[in-house]
Amino acid sequence: MVNSAAALVGELPLREVIDLLAGAFYVLDESGYFVLWNRQLEQATGLSPERLRTVHMLELFEPEDRKAVMQGFCNVFETDERIQLEARLRNGNGGTTPFLFAGSQMAIAGNGRCVFGMGIDLTLHYRQRDKLELFGRALTAASNGIVITRHEGHDNPIEYVNPAFERISGYTAEEALNRDSRFMASNGMDSEQRAHLASAIASQRAVTVVFRNQRKNGELFWNHLTVTPVRDHAGHVTHFIGIIEDITALKQRTAQLEHLVTHDPLTGLANRLLLRDRLEHAVQAAQRAGEKVAVVLMDLNKFKEINDTMGHSAGDQVLKQVAQRLQSALRESDTVARLGGDEFVLVLAAQPNLRYTLRMIERIRRAMAPEMEVDGRLLSVGASMGVAVWPDDGGTAGDLLHAADTAMYQGKHGGPDAVHFYSSDMADTSAARQLMEQSLREALGRDDLYLLFQPHVAVDTGKILGVEALLRWRHPERGELLPADFLPDAEENGLIVPLGRRVLEDVCATLRRLADLGFADISISVNTSSREFSQRDYLPYIARRVAHHGVNPASLTLEMREEQLMNNPEQATRLANGMQELGIRLSVDEFGAGMNNLTCLRQLAVSQLKMTRQRVQEITGIPGSGALTKTMLDIGHNLNIRVVATGVETRDQHDFLAANGCDSVQGNYISQPMTQPALEQWLAAH
Repeated sequence: MVNSAAALVGELPLREVIDLLAGAFYVLDESGYFVLWNRQLEQATGLSPERLRTVHMLELFEPEDRKAVMQGFCNVFETDERIQLEARLRNGNGGTTPFLFAGSQMAIAGNGRCVFGMGIDLTLHYRQRDKLELFGRALTAASNGIVITRHEGHDNPIEYVNPAFERISGYTAEEALNRDSRFMASNGMDSEQRAHLASAIASQRAVTVVFRNQRKNGELFWNHLTVTPVRDHAGHVTHFIGIIEDITALKQRTAQLEHLVTHDPLTGLANRLLLRDRLEHAVQAAQRAGEKVAVVLMDLNKFKEINDTMGHSAGDQVLKQVAQRLQSALRESDTVARLGGDEFVLVLAAQPNLRYTLRMIERIRRAMAPEMEVDGRLLSVGASMGVAVWPDDGGTAGDLLHAADTAMYQGKHGGPDAVHFYSSDMADTSAARQLMEQSLREALGRDDLYLLFQPHVAVDTGKILGVEALLRWRHPERGELLPADFLPDAEENGLIVPLGRRVLEDVCATLRRLADLGFADISISVNTSSREFSQRDYLPYIARRVAHHGVNPASLTLEMREEQLMNNPEQATRLANGMQELGIRLSVDEFGAGMNNLTCLRQLAVSQLKMTRQRVQEITGIPGSGALTKTMLDIGHNLNIRVVATGVETRDQHDFLAANGCDSVQGNYISQPMTQPALEQWLAAH
């Protein structure tokens, strides 16, 4: 039976047999011409049978490969061995195809020797090889660590790590291979995440976790790990691949950003955002435990004076020392926060009773009592405190802060280092203060605020020397309010800054109007406060508005109280010099109201001294009255600075001032404050 089958196979046509071969079959004579070939060779070369009968085999290869092909062809006949080589075969599309050729010589009776061979297309092999090489390069170039482990039940020994793993972990590939993948675990840390990872691996599913691992040098690092199972063709998990991302730097930056968002950059204390969160948590905990929570709002007594006299750097040092003292006086469960400026808030959590709270407040006062050393000077920095207690004074964080603020505001009027606990009758005062602030904000957006103008004239000639802008508020309920009725509140709540800029705008517009009417030599003086001229852009802003309205800077005079200038001589000197550079005049207001620093006044570029109305009112016509007034005039003359007497109401006052060499006077004796249209008529008449 077998012999019969063999006989039948032997009778098959050779052409049909070789066409069944998977590769390109060929027979070459000793000259290199084709004797026999199959259909696969025709397809590979794109040549017809007629062409293949006449073509030399070298013509089918790229010129660069022909030498190697010829050498192999010759070796077959010379060594009688089977040869194997790779070469690029030209195809019918004008390109080339990589082939692996194998051949051996065989003698043919009557026809000499021939080469019998096969050619296998390597295109797919090359593609797979290139893909594997690409994968290898990608694994090597990856910035994240890559670990491949074998799945062997409970253990997962490492089979491969890339260079990034070596860089991140500090372990070489040789040190890591065949070790269990958990060898870098940091014991006692992130147990919940590690249990989650172990559960996912046991159930053969993908998982992403974040925990801390240990480098070879013992340093901890944050590891963002993604683990994915790898399955074989039958669907069985054979390996796990882990992607390790070192997110230590990201964690650190995130922590820094979170700290910046929730903490005061100067003192490192909690800011308003974190304070709210801590206070709400303290209230919730106290509610569960049946305890109380005390909120203490603290305002430093002499901080503004320190800032004005010693500069902002000294003020910053004070704030830092206060923060350290408050933190040292409290427990870890309490919170110290800085709201801004010199305001601090203390959250005293878990207060069993009011007596306990009083003891803590006393401890705070003792911590604040010692003098502070700032720039080589010992300073006494006291604080007023307002206290509110949950649940008696408010049910929410906002209510407690508001109540503590109200109590603290009352405490500021109770002497230095006063402590006031919130009481319900304080609410009326606080409400009135808030109503005033709200009304003033609304007035800024309407025409309820306006200016009146009062001239001052030379005593001897009556010549008009300038006018002072006086602010008034047309209150919808209280009628016309003088500056003393609302400016202290504006100074306290900060509205003095936009208010002052509104006044400056109106004054510049009035100066422009007067210049257009032919009164270009008339100057207008306007009062300013320390909170205004402490703004960094104070003088640049004034310069921009003066230029915008096209008025002469010399026609604008800024009046500053003597007390404000004397509190910080360095700032006063810088301010006066800056005004002089801009061409704006400086007038010292309330001259003679207190102690005079003649040295400081002599150094400032002051155009005039405005004597306080208190000194003028002392002139009564009685012999001996006006002695202090005469002294103030003498000081002005000695300083060679013009003195303006304000609040002149009577002929006796005018004559006394004239007799004692006063330069100019201002007051109702000369003219009542008047509106801008009335001022224009008055100027025209004079």
